[in-house]
Amino acid sequence: MTSARVVSVSRDDRHRFSKPPRASITLVAGHGVEGDAHAGATVQHVSRMRRDPTTPNLRQVHLIHRELFDELTADVAPGDLGENVTTEGIVLLDLPRGTRLRLGDEAVVEVTGLRNPCVQIERFEPGLLKEVVHTDADGAVVRKTGVMAIVVAGGVVRPDDAIVVELPDGAHEALDVV
Repeated sequence: MTSARVVSVSRDDRHRFSKPPRASITLVAGHGVEGDAHAGATVQHVSRMRRDPTTPNLRQVHLIHRELFDELTADVAPGDLGENVTTEGIVLLDLPRGTRLRLGDEAVVEVTGLRNPCVQIERFEPGLLKEVVHTDADGAVVRKTGVMAIVVAGGVVRPDDAIVVELPDGAHEALDVV
């Protein structure tokens, strides 16, 4: 079994779909990725700010599992789908809400929910939206574009950093869109 690790880290100071990979990113508790357009205590996604700019930001850090790229027909690299952290060795989509991920030596994020794929994915690569969101045999919508998290403890995160998964106590709540 592969040990869970960070494959790549990305950030962008502007609201663009893809984020360029970096040598490291700095996570700031209660804020997100330092220097990233989506960092902040309240929502930073343009469409959500229009609705209610005072809503808490449950989408401070976006994580996608590298294994998703193997499933796609499009040539997708870390950061292309707008994620801040590309992981390997963790089935992110199966984690319960409240799971904490230790990224490297200091940083800790808490999973808040699923990313809801939007039309921007289709603009990035025609046909890709159908590959990352579909309905299963039971009629449930399956979203594959990773998870969103808040920063609990800040720190520097780099490619090849280990990831430690800490499941929440008590009953586990399935992830929903945030």
